Amino acid sequence: MSNIIKLLILLAVVICILVLSILYFKKLYEVPEGDDFMGAEIIRIYTEEMPATRFIGKKYFMEDRENGSFSSKWGEWFQNGWFEIIEKQSDQDLSQWFVEGGAYIGLERLKENEPFEYYIGIFMPEGTPVPAGFEFIDFPASLLGIGWIKGTMENIFIWEEIRDRLILEGYKPVADEQDALWSFERYTCPRFTDPDEDGNIILDYGYFLEFK
Repeated sequence: MSNIIKLLILLAVVICILVLSILYFKKLYEVPEGDDFMGAEIIRIYTEEMPATRFIGKKYFMEDRENGSFSSKWGEWFQNGWFEIIEKQSDQDLSQWFVEGGAYIGLERLKENEPFEYYIGIFMPEGTPVPAGFEFIDFPASLLGIGWIKGTMENIFIWEEIRDRLILEGYKPVADEQDALWSFERYTCPRFTDPDEDGNIILDYGYFLEFK
């Protein structure tokens, strides 16, 4: 076999490896076109504006989880009637105040080199009195990026994929003045509480975005 033929074969092998590598990494980092992630599906991505808001709730850390989740803390909230205590602090109809007002929220704070913080509570109108035993966080009027995730309780927590879709569509999640990134689970009735015939529910997941 001549050197030229050997060189051509080697070149073809190199090109083949390069093409396969490109296809592999493209598949690795792209967002699937059907938005199907291990049985869960992103069925909607959109933005909405939230007025200046006071979040009222309680704070938890990673060590407060049981079996890897905060579900036991949510159980305490329902058992102790803590959502009702917060709701009574305002005489406004929360569903009229904001399109998804009154939904129960799992708020998350992430900052490099600081402990992860998880809050359970409700977004309330600005200046709402804070009942004893609760904490509050004030947020300015904000642009939210929202994704609806359809699936079962075991597979709907795919918040990173929501972030990736928002970025893909040209939006940028932004940090606050302390360089902390906030996001949240939003449990909205009846999307979350009423499963369909296949047992699927819908969880809202949101990020605070940069105003365009």
